[in-house]
Amino acid sequence: MSNVKALPLLEPEGPDAVAPCCPPLSERPFTAEEAERTARMFKALGDPVRLRLFSAVASHEGGEACVCDISDVGVSQPTVSHHLTKLKEAGLLTSERRGTWVYYRVEPSVVAAMGQLLAVR
Repeated sequence: MSNVKALPLLEPEGPDAVAPCCPPLSERPFTAEEAERTARMFKALGDPVRLRLFSAVASHEGGEACVCDISDVGVSQPTVSHHLTKLKEAGLLTSERRGTWVYYRVEPSVVAAMGQLLAVR
């Protein structure tokens, strides 16, 4: 029995919202813009520290994590902030400042689109 559940695809909202990256690879060739946007996301995840941070946020209870809870990845705090900024710029994370801390959340619509991108029909 599996405890995996499908998450609904959320529509982006607000000024910092990001749109899903692109159609599935098997649907049609990418436009130049889609290829650039998709490459930016995969490039951001191609760094081991960024992948660990992304995984820490994605697997954190409630789907969001305070930077104070995920900083233990073997690099300095400024480097953690740099990598989180790169993930945010790539559209993989959103953030919200609450007092002195910043909370990060995985952008579900983008992650779902990336999963569909790699699905083979």
